[in-house]
Amino acid sequence: QVQLVESGGGLVQAGGSLRLSCAASGNIASINAMGWYRQAPGNQRELVASITRYAITNYADSVKGRFTISRDNAKNTVYLQMNSLKPEDTAVYYCNAEQIFKNYWGKGTLVTVSS
Repeated sequence: QVQLVESGGGLVQAGGSLRLSCAASGNIASINAMGWYRQAPGNQRELVASITRYAITNYADSVKGRFTISRDNAKNTVYLQMNSLKPEDTAVYYCNAEQIFKNYWGKGTLVTVSS
């Protein structure tokens, strides 16, 4: 089992920045990759960024150049630095941990970007 706890969401004006954190605990050694997804009202959940255990990163086209995913292995924490935020970035952001046969999700943290 893996437990994920997100933090760092909030209200920010367009053009501002936020940093999300996701602390993982439990069977961490079995995690192959971690990522951030988001879901806006009326929309499907979509991948924002991911990072593998080998630090290979992947980003949605809509956030490339603005968001950066990173990990601190000593703290078992993954971060999402979000810069130049836009109103369309408003969503609940979920942390995900991927094992071979199972995915784990955090409860989500709300990011609201005002225009």
